Amino acid sequence: MTHAPVARRMFDLTEPIALVNFFSDEPNEAMAALGFRGYWDGYFAGRSAPLGVVPAEVVDAAFYNFAPGEVARHVPKVWATTTPEAAHAARQQGCVAALVRILGDLVGTPGLSRAADLLTLAAVSAPVEGRVMYAALRALPIPDEPVARLWHAANMLREHRGDGHIVALMAEQIDRTEAHVLLALDMGIHPAETFGRIHHLPASYLASVMDGLRSRGLVDASGLFTDAGRASKHLIESLTDILAEPPYAVLGPVELDDLIASLEPIAARLQETGSR
Repeated sequence: MTHAPVARRMFDLTEPIALVNFFSDEPNEAMAALGFRGYWDGYFAGRSAPLGVVPAEVVDAAFYNFAPGEVARHVPKVWATTTPEAAHAARQQGCVAALVRILGDLVGTPGLSRAADLLTLAAVSAPVEGRVMYAALRALPIPDEPVARLWHAANMLREHRGDGHIVALMAEQIDRTEAHVLLALDMGIHPAETFGRIHHLPASYLASVMDGLRSRGLVDASGLFTDAGRASKHLIESLTDILAEPPYAVLGPVELDDLIASLEPIAARLQETGSR
């Protein structure tokens, strides 16, 4: 079996596991039970919880891709409602409940337990230097229950990849909002300003972002990729894949094949439902 690049294949298999946090009802319900009345308060509380009670500037730096001022509307306000420990526990509880519902008959199988074991082995095996979100999650206890362990490992690997993606973006001098523009164009969304992650931002701010990309030759007058812009996006994704490889170095070829085979039915089931 070919594993080049391993990180890209593993991203395809693990991302559907992590996405239940954003697409399923159970995590939102778990955060609402803590007292949060809006999605974004729950999002920032749950995702930033491993960092502890820190200023908005720290969360903004770690997350990287929120527009100026967006994080500060939620952090540190969320910690008047709950604690980081309770927020992480609720997020995990909701994600596990969603996975149990979606995966159904796959829960309790040897394949899922094997996937959880091998994915956890990979998830705790990478260096933490320069990986703020990954390091924060590595400091938390590993759950014993297989579905919880599977989600925790997938979440660690997602944040590990995300930390590396930020490095790649910074190396290409792509800022927080420009990253969303490049992603939108890569997905075929045009105008990029209509992309769901940024469409709510002030029109003047988005115009300045697009003007900056045009001045650097990354998008053309109509807001589409230039050759240079497409090359920059490709370089970012390639570097992200390279930087996401270290966790899987601990696995031998047989273990890697075993992990992929164990994850494939899990990922397929989640993809069928859109992780909902």
